[in-house]
Amino acid sequence: MKINLLGQTLAQLQELCAGEGFPRFTAKQLCDWLYKKRVDSIDAMTNLSKIQRARLNGLACVGREHPVRCQVSKDGTKKYLFPVLDGHFIEAVFIPEDDRATLCVSCQVGCKMGCRFCVTGQQGFHGHLSAGDILNQLFSIPEFDRLTNVVFMGMGEPMDNLDAVLAATQVLTSDWGLGWSPKRITVSTVGIIPGLKRFLDESQCHLAVSLHNPVAQERLAMMPVQKAFPLNEVLALLRRYDWSGQRRLSFEYTMFRGENDDLAHAQKLVDALKGLDCRVNLIRFHESPEAPFRTSMPTTIKTFQDYLNRNGVICTLRASRGQDIDAACGLLAGKE
Repeated sequence: MKINLLGQTLAQLQELCAGEGFPRFTAKQLCDWLYKKRVDSIDAMTNLSKIQRARLNGLACVGREHPVRCQVSKDGTKKYLFPVLDGHFIEAVFIPEDDRATLCVSCQVGCKMGCRFCVTGQQGFHGHLSAGDILNQLFSIPEFDRLTNVVFMGMGEPMDNLDAVLAATQVLTSDWGLGWSPKRITVSTVGIIPGLKRFLDESQCHLAVSLHNPVAQERLAMMPVQKAFPLNEVLALLRRYDWSGQRRLSFEYTMFRGENDDLAHAQKLVDALKGLDCRVNLIRFHESPEAPFRTSMPTTIKTFQDYLNRNGVICTLRASRGQDIDAACGLLAGKE
């Protein structure tokens, strides 16, 4: 099987070139073609010799794969469907705004976490994406040049595929890659502590933690990960890091009617986050046949949000985008 060059770091390309007896600077040339010029074939790398290109073609390919479908929402959101391993598909969502353009990318085919409110989580797990699979979601859409931000909030749990996620963010932020600021990237997690600690030590990208309920037993009923990695242990780990600089910490809190949306839960949430420099993003639950929950009433959400803001927790309500094409939070299914 050929090596996909897309997603390879500079160090990995240097190792590849050394193994082929190429000059060391060839790796930098490859990075330039892959990440700055964004070519989709080795033959387009014209400052490599014909012999080098022939040898590379024998063992590698760029690894670009165009989406097989694009759905467009009435609000301008676009959902792209990409083929990946073993006949499966994953989805990425392009979200245009006035001064921003965000791509929500997937990192796995399905998900192991089994959150009861998430369509992806109800599919089960079918495999990890490579760093190239992740980056292909950016490189192979026509809106690439418009992108201002990337969020790892699509299909899969980033901390469960951390090697690929870190390699992808390294390409995005390194001088030999795209040279983005880490502030343009947000990585989400349900709170897998070993991966989370490594991410905090090795990356400066923003972090978003899927919290959804501050009561341990109630969170466990929604999110099986609570059993292995309790929220209080996740918060204890987060308190060991400095959040006063450029890296931002946020918590995702989906509002479920009668489940986690009263003032008692708001008070427990304030208590749980006390002393953490963070913000809370409230999310309207997007109902689906696969999930046994209902959306909180708008007045209830507003009361909850106001309570958090009055009690020292910065709280915003995330706009729902692309709901009519099943592109909103928790609805990605990767179906052809």
